[in-house]
Amino acid sequence: MALVAGVDSSTQSCKVVVVDTSTGAEVRTGRALHPEGTEVDPEAWWQALLSALSGADGLGDDVDALSIAGQQHGMVLLGRDGRVLRDALLWNDTRSAGAARDLIGELGVDELVARTGSAPVASFTGTKVRWVRDAEPDVVPAIAAVALPHDWLTWRLRGFGPNGESPLGPVLGELVTDRSDASGTGYWNPATDAYDVALFEQMLGRPAREAQLGGEPDPAVVVLPRVLRADAAAGSVHSSFLASADRRIVLGPGAGDNAGAALGLGAEEGDVVVSLGTSGTVFAVAADAVADTSGTVAGFADASGLFLPLVATLNAARVLSSVAGVLGVDHDGFADLAREAAPGSGGVVLVPYFEGERTPNLPTAKASFHNLSIASATRANMARAAIEGMLCGLADALDAVRAAGVVPRHLLLIGGAAQNAAVQEVAAQVFDLPVRIPAPGEYVARGAAVQAAWTLTGSRPQWAVETVEDRAADHRPVIREQYGAAVGSVTF
Repeated sequence: MALVAGVDSSTQSCKVVVVDTSTGAEVRTGRALHPEGTEVDPEAWWQALLSALSGADGLGDDVDALSIAGQQHGMVLLGRDGRVLRDALLWNDTRSAGAARDLIGELGVDELVARTGSAPVASFTGTKVRWVRDAEPDVVPAIAAVALPHDWLTWRLRGFGPNGESPLGPVLGELVTDRSDASGTGYWNPATDAYDVALFEQMLGRPAREAQLGGEPDPAVVVLPRVLRADAAAGSVHSSFLASADRRIVLGPGAGDNAGAALGLGAEEGDVVVSLGTSGTVFAVAADAVADTSGTVAGFADASGLFLPLVATLNAARVLSSVAGVLGVDHDGFADLAREAAPGSGGVVLVPYFEGERTPNLPTAKASFHNLSIASATRANMARAAIEGMLCGLADALDAVRAAGVVPRHLLLIGGAAQNAAVQEVAAQVFDLPVRIPAPGEYVARGAAVQAAWTLTGSRPQWAVETVEDRAADHRPVIREQYGAAVGSVTF
């Protein structure tokens, strides 16, 4: 029985799953928490990875390959000695919003989308790089490499790092990444599979180049991790982390978290994934690169060699928890209330922008109920309107993905809120696609395990994904018609 390990180094925690390559069955798991905040010392991720691996009984003598999927967009700045120069800025650190506006003002959104597939936003690595140039100029001359979270963890696991803290020392030319995570930097072009080095240099004000093996690095040039193809090996786990020096554990190239989830779900061309976390995400596996000049759709790459156009919203599951709190019910009571109401919620509409919104870009907007009357203002209608409003916002995101040229065939609904029976029912009425709800699982870590097995064997495994609910499309146009009218009537 060959085993592989998949790691999800997310914003909140590090999860490890060890999987049987022949069946896809989960054998054991481990988990460790990450510190809170939008600015984190990467050493905390490294210690959490070691702890989570230990919790999964370590790599032992039975794991043959490992891959790491991680939170996208985080900025890890390294000096020539391999040390981290400052705490990493995470995707949810918005201090670089002004830097994003500056880049758009300098180059124009059309040119930036043509060169990178995406319009720059505060979450992207490139805007954080620009922010450092402007806000912390003393750091800039010391920067020898810019890496992403999963790049840095893979590098450390291979034995590289600061002198005295790692077996192989600070060999920056050994930094590697993958297409999916590179595409979230804002200075890599998915259509050409290449860094836009000139754009990175404009962001930082320093010359740069992709990592190259061998030779003495030029201290004047910033190293960007070498981008590996989907099935390429990044190297192997250093023997100092293994019980036996005779063993070899192959390392996959890694992936961004959404691309990892797509692999873990077995998503293929035409599949759309709607993720209902605290925030919402809509992404699709597509054969062709997407470049949306409106800036709504990020034209990312996936972890299989295809593309992953993506739209993110700020308001998803917390819409439901907020309204449930107002109504004084728990998770189950909220679902029961919502199922008492008819499609369209008696005309009641919730515009769900509780914390502003990212898509559409309305950072100061607030949530609001509409069309309340003596007859319609029932707890049941308000509960159902919350679900309809949350899903309509994501349906608008799906429309943007379609407008970018993607033709979806069916929809996978994941995340904690997807297990709510009322959400499942309403989703089939809001989206005009068949809706499949996979069983709850660590799909990012599982996707990393898929990649590890792919790297080990040379072929992508086709592990079955358990489904808890399959719903045919039951489209009720009134829901989105009411929602559109309510949003159009609000001045933000």
